[in-house]
Amino acid sequence: MEAATATSLRSFIFPHPNRRLGRSGAAFPRFSGAPSSSRTSRVTVSEEGERLPYIGPKPKKDWAADWVLSNEATVRSLPIYVGGASLLAVLLNRAVSGIAPVADASSSQSRADLLTLGLAVTNILAGLVWLSIRPKSISVVKSEGVECKSIHAGLPEPVVSELLWVWESLSTVTCCRSLVIIYDGICIVQIGVAAKSSTEDGVALPVDAVKLMQGTLYQGIKKSKAQNYLANLSLYPGKSELPFLPTNTQAVILQPLGDKGVAIIGGDTIRGFTTSDQVLLSLYEYWILTFLHSSPFPLLKFLLSCVMLLQFRHG
Repeated sequence: MEAATATSLRSFIFPHPNRRLGRSGAAFPRFSGAPSSSRTSRVTVSEEGERLPYIGPKPKKDWAADWVLSNEATVRSLPIYVGGASLLAVLLNRAVSGIAPVADASSSQSRADLLTLGLAVTNILAGLVWLSIRPKSISVVKSEGVECKSIHAGLPEPVVSELLWVWESLSTVTCCRSLVIIYDGICIVQIGVAAKSSTEDGVALPVDAVKLMQGTLYQGIKKSKAQNYLANLSLYPGKSELPFLPTNTQAVILQPLGDKGVAIIGGDTIRGFTTSDQVLLSLYEYWILTFLHSSPFPLLKFLLSCVMLLQFRHG
């Protein structure tokens, strides 16, 4: 009965199951600030059905910010030019003013020249620092591994159907490329791109669920009972506990499933999971637990998560 109710609720929340959801689709919105140069035209509809012009505040164009973005190299080099010009101006002034080349501490002109030279050198050094430090561009990386779709044989068909739906929705609207679900010491789902096995060609590396649940990553989320987001996986030593993921996995989310399981979501982009994606994944915890019957009143929790998901879609 719970499975039938959940399916009907899912149909209510997602009324167009056959429509493929793009990353910018309406079913799972991504919230991002509009660029300063964008102009959005909005209209409202009156009670009679007439289209009325939007009279609210309109976005303003920030010319300074747009110019800086389009001339980034020039802006970074500007302190070097200013410092170099100031240095030449001080030396030229001292050469043509008839002042002795040797600095004299008792001369106010010498003290001013020394202060100006220090500021000029500081500008030059600041420009060199600006040129040497550049933000690293973040791009989508193609996951290296083999396609895998391993589902535990003991799962009922309704559970399998819902887990496959979770995978399809995550892989469509987020940067998720690998999904592993471990529950009660058993790997029930390994789907997406997985690491290659060293013993067999073209075969995915199986998940050692017992070893993973004994590791620090799982013990950490079990203790905190909160989602753990590894935005740049290469910077974390716990990466060695996830050998079944593709070797070039960029980001990972560890979502606890009650007290007995964990969902591991691997992405192909550094910091690719947005705040809205993390909220969505936390809602899937109740969704999955509903069908695994791992918590009291699973249907009630599922109904609450559906309400939250509706607020998330339209909020």
